[in-house]
Amino acid sequence: MEKLQRTLARITPVDKNTEKEAQKHLDNLTKPVGSLGVLEEIARKIAGITRNAKPTIPQKTSILMAGDHGVVAEGVSAYPQEVTAQMVLNFLSGGAAMNVLARHAGAKLIVVDIGVAADLPDHPILLNRKIAYGTANMARGPAMTREQAVAALEVGIEVAEQFIAEGTGLFGTGEMGIGNTTPSAAIAALYTGLSVAEVCGRGTGLDDQKLLHKIKVIEKALEINNPDPQDALDVLAKIGGFEIAGMAGVMLAAAANRVPVLVDGFISCAAAIIAANLHPHAVEYMLASHLSEEPGHAAALKLLHLEPFLRMKMRLGEGTGTALAMTMVDAALKIVHEMASFSEAGISGKLE
Repeated sequence: MEKLQRTLARITPVDKNTEKEAQKHLDNLTKPVGSLGVLEEIARKIAGITRNAKPTIPQKTSILMAGDHGVVAEGVSAYPQEVTAQMVLNFLSGGAAMNVLARHAGAKLIVVDIGVAADLPDHPILLNRKIAYGTANMARGPAMTREQAVAALEVGIEVAEQFIAEGTGLFGTGEMGIGNTTPSAAIAALYTGLSVAEVCGRGTGLDDQKLLHKIKVIEKALEINNPDPQDALDVLAKIGGFEIAGMAGVMLAAAANRVPVLVDGFISCAAAIIAANLHPHAVEYMLASHLSEEPGHAAALKLLHLEPFLRMKMRLGEGTGTALAMTMVDAALKIVHEMASFSEAGISGKLE
């Protein structure tokens, strides 16, 4: 708990004056004011986060948290729980979509076993930080203890701090965990005030009947556990997941160290909700990478006041949206450094 408290105490608002300085530079480049739209917004936001009006191209790390969920026993997923461990092995061998897109973005990919329900082999990109072999079944009681929730948050903080010390200047968050859209929908429903049916999607591809069953399971979990939305640790412990907690920890560490962090899809956004409720300024360090096809994602982003800058009809997770978004961040920052100003190019400015 001490590490979590120290991290929260270090989070401060982003620097709005540096944002204004960055925008002034952007406005003096050879283009109509604001004409690069979201690219300018990205550059301005990263300037405020880093307190640097001309941020350099960052070293990028994608942290993929992997954990299992006891609620899978209720039949909420189209895939068996074993797929979590099998997919982790796929990440380790370099064959998953996230491996491809991380390579494309020039990002280091790190997989963290924070709660997979199986033992995994040693591997250079795998960090073993297992809290337990999956969470308990939240449809029958709390998913984890409060102590486990804190421990999982602190795993995320520790992992992020390790890579910040090694020079990481931009994080992507990702996850793997069969059944994890179920706790994510529970968190989204609780905080948005929408019904479970409005935020619950098909996840790995449920048919209509199984989707209705999934909704009932989530409603049951919320009723049985009665999580307190004023206490994010209570919410996380009762209806969360280890990988959700781990991603939230990464987000908090990023905020405490003034490092931008990209939020991926629905599950990553559930982690962002937890982080934002642990510290209100944490969300200022987040950039929403894309809008997923999960119905609850748009509502969760709206709650956080985050505007996604990619719409790719994706719903894979793993951090794939953040890997694509990293290329947009690079593009925005290259504009800052490589584009000529009106005076440098000898071009007349806008008429007064």
